[in-house]
Amino acid sequence: MSTLDRMQIFTRVAELASFTQAADALGLPKASVSTAVQQLEAELGTRLLHRTTRKVQPTQDGQVFYERCKDLLADMDELQTMFQQQGTQDLRGRVRIDMSTSMARQAVLPRLPELLALHPRLELEVSSTERRVDLVREGFDCVLRAGPVLDAGLVARPLGLLRMVNVASPGYLAAHGTPLTLADLGSHQMVHYASTLGAKPTGFEYLEGEGEREEARSLPMAGAVTVNNAEAYTAACLAGLGLIQVPVVGAQPLLRSGQLLEVLPDWVAPPMPLNLLYANRRNLSKRVRVVMDWLAAVVAQHLLQRGNTAATPR
Repeated sequence: MSTLDRMQIFTRVAELASFTQAADALGLPKASVSTAVQQLEAELGTRLLHRTTRKVQPTQDGQVFYERCKDLLADMDELQTMFQQQGTQDLRGRVRIDMSTSMARQAVLPRLPELLALHPRLELEVSSTERRVDLVREGFDCVLRAGPVLDAGLVARPLGLLRMVNVASPGYLAAHGTPLTLADLGSHQMVHYASTLGAKPTGFEYLEGEGEREEARSLPMAGAVTVNNAEAYTAACLAGLGLIQVPVVGAQPLLRSGQLLEVLPDWVAPPMPLNLLYANRRNLSKRVRVVMDWLAAVVAQHLLQRGNTAATPR
């Protein structure tokens, strides 16, 4: 029995949490399954499974190894069929992606059934968070990230620019009036956003000038509340705590329903670049490339312009 065979057996045991059920699923004697896992643990020099009379579950090392096994086994399956004529439903394996909460909720998740209808054997893990995940350490295949790309060693595929919008709640505007010029902001409040609490707020951002002379500026503004994630940012605005500046893609449903109103449309923040980032690997698996192309097509309708399709190392 090869190491690859033992990895397949271990993966099945971990998924079913049972040596007996794994043996039945694989058509093997239970003793063979148990021996295969023991040999794998001996090869690796670590315990992969906690075994009790009631259940079997991965150890901490076992969980890490299980995640890597799933990817490797899917890659091997793809490698074995790479020269065969494949149909649209032959892609299989896990793809782990990350994006902002608003991008996931408004753009990607509503369209996900379309992708899975084309490739029903794909397994997608979708993380939605405002923090900058570590692609390599956390095992992400790609991330959709807005803003400048500062990560060394990653490849960036520019998709385009996200248009920004200034919004406030009707209740806030009723209480404080609607600002019509930048000078009016002196009597208004802003909900401040900081990825790290305690950092200096950037204030109200806007573009000044035209063409080549256009440049980004910021205007300091008062604000009683600072938040560090997009959900809280929007919630604070809905509660009437001040103005916020957000990508249109996240604000559209609230603007359509009248829960938020646009203000100062001629003084918006600079468009935010949107990139697909992935680790600098020599060859991406076909399933990852297909998912990345699908993501690029889905978010295109929310962009001011399409990005360069070429990927650029950062």
